[in-house]
Amino acid sequence: MAHLSTGSAQSPFPNASDPLMPAPGTRPEYTPLKDHYQVFIRVSPTIIDGETWSLPIMGAVANPLTLTIDDIRNNYEAHDQYVTLSCISGRVGTDLISTTQWRGASVQDILADVRPNANAGYLHITSGDGFYETVDLDLIASDERIMLAYAWDGNPIPLDHGFPLRIRLPDRFGMKQPKWITGIEVIEEYKDGYWVERGWSKEARVLATSVIDTVAEHASYQSNGQTLVPVGGIAFAGARGISKVEVRVDGGPWQEAMLRSPLSETTWVIWRFDWPFQSGRHEFEVRCAELDGTPQIETDRGNRPDGATGIHSKSPRL
Repeated sequence: MAHLSTGSAQSPFPNASDPLMPAPGTRPEYTPLKDHYQVFIRVSPTIIDGETWSLPIMGAVANPLTLTIDDIRNNYEAHDQYVTLSCISGRVGTDLISTTQWRGASVQDILADVRPNANAGYLHITSGDGFYETVDLDLIASDERIMLAYAWDGNPIPLDHGFPLRIRLPDRFGMKQPKWITGIEVIEEYKDGYWVERGWSKEARVLATSVIDTVAEHASYQSNGQTLVPVGGIAFAGARGISKVEVRVDGGPWQEAMLRSPLSETTWVIWRFDWPFQSGRHEFEVRCAELDGTPQIETDRGNRPDGATGIHSKSPRL
């Protein structure tokens, strides 16, 4: 199987007709696979032979199964989703966040064949790198987007990102989403996962965040006799979406930025604010609100145990 380190989704993207162009210097809306962030619990990625790999699904079930990767690809409907994935260990403004297109089989569909017992409560997932995590069956029943993913960007998941199989959980940080999956046990009682045992969040729900990528003085332009400087970046709130992004300059009033339509309801949003140029050093700050109006948390807080919060800023001299 070919594994590509570059890569781009088949165009056009779903938002190709959106007229808002990102400010020059904003990160790519769709992350090349070679640039997708990586976190390992070992010093190097785990290598699994896809030809001999199989997935046992056992435990409190009426119909235990052992599936090959071809079984998962061919026997279950394929679901595609543009996804932004982020790491709970990242600080405010982290680059441990990336967007690509995932493909996989709905966990709901697979469990329908396995038939968990009435007293079953969780999936306990183990991985080839020694990682393990527990996923609530009620969560799976509530969200058909939860998938066992076998492809990114239209190709088998790269070897260093979890080949041949990883799970996708919308609205959760990456620490809850095992890769290099080697086994699933349906269990009755909850077990702490690898990072939960080490003091990180049990729920690990993605927190709303917004980031300034660029203050693009080199791309300034004239409009109605005024010089404008494009400022831009991303905002993300898991599967809860973004309704508004605001920018503040030098402690002045918050002003609303323009938003580009996201690739999906589970990706980041690109924002842009065209600032009237003034020479000197300036502080730019950004904040966002979720689709339901919930504001991001502005209080500075470290990443442990639930993820970092606070306002991202840049202070360039222009």
